[in-house]
Amino acid sequence: MTNSATITPKSLELLGKNQIKLKADSFGADSAPTVLLLHGGGQTRQSWQGTAQILATQGYRAISIDLRGHGESGWASDGDYQFESMLEDIAACCEQIPGPSVLVGASIGGALSLLLAAHRPELCRALVLVDVSPTIEIAGAQGIVDFMRAHPEGFANLDDAEASIAKHNPNRQRQASQSGLSRVLRKRSDGRWIWHWDPQFVNDDWQNKVAELSTLMKSASPKVSQPCLLIRGQLSTIVSMASVDELKRDIPHLKFIDIAGAGHMVAGDRNDMASKALLAFLEEITNQ
Repeated sequence: MTNSATITPKSLELLGKNQIKLKADSFGADSAPTVLLLHGGGQTRQSWQGTAQILATQGYRAISIDLRGHGESGWASDGDYQFESMLEDIAACCEQIPGPSVLVGASIGGALSLLLAAHRPELCRALVLVDVSPTIEIAGAQGIVDFMRAHPEGFANLDDAEASIAKHNPNRQRQASQSGLSRVLRKRSDGRWIWHWDPQFVNDDWQNKVAELSTLMKSASPKVSQPCLLIRGQLSTIVSMASVDELKRDIPHLKFIDIAGAGHMVAGDRNDMASKALLAFLEEITNQ
């Protein structure tokens, strides 16, 4: 696997439910097999940039989308961040892209991918779940929600933001440059840096939302017939090995890989190993 060339992405604007505008980047030739990359809650499409570059150099078209309320996509003026609405967004995006696509989703992005694969199979060529399963560890979810709710007034500088991330995820390697940070935060007119997502996305009923999502995924899992891979961070606080076994029972053809040294944010913690596993899976299903 090589990634010597830097590919400049093309900017896309896709339309979701009720014409909400969803920002996306497309890497690689339009005619190449499409891999749709969906980030987790509180992230942006930039979290997949390294993987998208690698996929494009290996002959795929990688499209990374900002979910509603995240990054440069539109915010829901009515606060509608229900999973059903977000799922409609992704289905609408897939309908605007020649497909079917391979869906690769981290965390909430993975949950949405699983639901789409089950309920709209014509849109999904294969499914890759990145540290997400129908049984979600509540304590781990609480930690993520606490992190997302912290610092509502942002940070005085990027160093403070970096320190906050390091405290939340001590296993992540410190980056040589802060350019990645500057893409997932935005600078307010008063000079403070705030996360690039709508605070309404994390509301007070998050435990009910997690329970709802778990129920939806458990119902959908047995319906997944496409090739499927689960990439778990070995240090994950969200996906236990018991939940992996449960998912294997619901999806008997599920392939599984555990990434050493990675937590819930697998692509950020060990992008090299995660991308290698993804490419091996893509090559396998292409040759079937």
